[in-house]
Amino acid sequence: MDEAEAKHLFEPTGDFQCLHEFLPAARAKLSDHIWGYLVGATETETTLRRNRMALDSIALRPRVCVDVSKIDTSTTLFGRKLRLPMFLAPVGSLESFDPGGAATAGRAASAFGIPIMASSVTHPGLEAVAAAASGPKIFQLYVRGDNAWIDDVVKRAIDNGFDAFAITVDTAAYSRRERDITGRFVKPWRSTATGQSWQAGFTWDNVKHFKDKHSIPLILKGIATGEDAALCCEHGVDGVYVSNHGGRQLDHGRGSMDVLPEVMAAVRGRAKVLIDGSFCRGTDIVKAIALGADAIGMGRMYCYALAADGDAGVHKMLELLEHEMGVAMALAGARSLAELNPSFVHRGAPTVTMPHAHSGLPLLFPTPEFQG
Repeated sequence: MDEAEAKHLFEPTGDFQCLHEFLPAARAKLSDHIWGYLVGATETETTLRRNRMALDSIALRPRVCVDVSKIDTSTTLFGRKLRLPMFLAPVGSLESFDPGGAATAGRAASAFGIPIMASSVTHPGLEAVAAAASGPKIFQLYVRGDNAWIDDVVKRAIDNGFDAFAITVDTAAYSRRERDITGRFVKPWRSTATGQSWQAGFTWDNVKHFKDKHSIPLILKGIATGEDAALCCEHGVDGVYVSNHGGRQLDHGRGSMDVLPEVMAAVRGRAKVLIDGSFCRGTDIVKAIALGADAIGMGRMYCYALAADGDAGVHKMLELLEHEMGVAMALAGARSLAELNPSFVHRGAPTVTMPHAHSGLPLLFPTPEFQG
């Protein structure tokens, strides 16, 4: 590693030089209602905290005397080259954080070299997001109609160049998000939403219909057990997306990283494995890759950056994550993602911080606003 490369890895420049710096900047621009929606989860918020605890209880096992003068953080996903093994996870109402919504976020993701997974409940809509995101992109759907309705959305996604199609399967009922309820806040799209019964009635028969009719890779988002991961593979699903909706749906669920090992055992290489759930650091990504995940989704973290500084903020956040991941891999003794494996991690390490939405960013702790 020459001096210029070392400076690139270890000396970030610009207004934001640490990931936690995006949060105060975002908070200053967001209303209490929108901030509560962003940081909150369902009921007791136990699942959210377990997401972070599952990550924090994994320690890294570094190997030394390895030539790490060159580090490669790139990978491929559904035939597209990615600069990092991650994507912008689907988030509803992105327009609450930046007027351009998913178009702004998608433009930043494409400029950096990772996908956005665009939510069907965020503005400006499928076609506009596709026009803004010139790079790899995935469309995520909440089911609001029958198979014919889904087929129509799939056709639009294919026609607009999306590389894969994700269907969320952990929202059969809309959860009680008590921060929103206490503040008497209803997201704009919720007040006009219809067709929830179609999501509640979505079954493996619908998955079979999709795979029989469409060639675009299918991802099921919201897998939380090895049993359902195995069923995904039996139905030809291309991407098993381990997620508990960021703790926003079922309360008292397990942390995503606690679920990952049994999903990997069930999938056995038959599908790509994606995961999200309180990921916010480069070391978090390294841990998930070491345990077998193919790509990691980040939601809240990029929303802070989006609110703080639009597409420039998201791009800078991704640069910082790249710095952190490069440093972590070099110090762990892994030159590429292919070299990471379970021998690089130790599960069951004692945690040092009480988990909450921001416990991965501990320099925020002196401010009560960020203590979850």
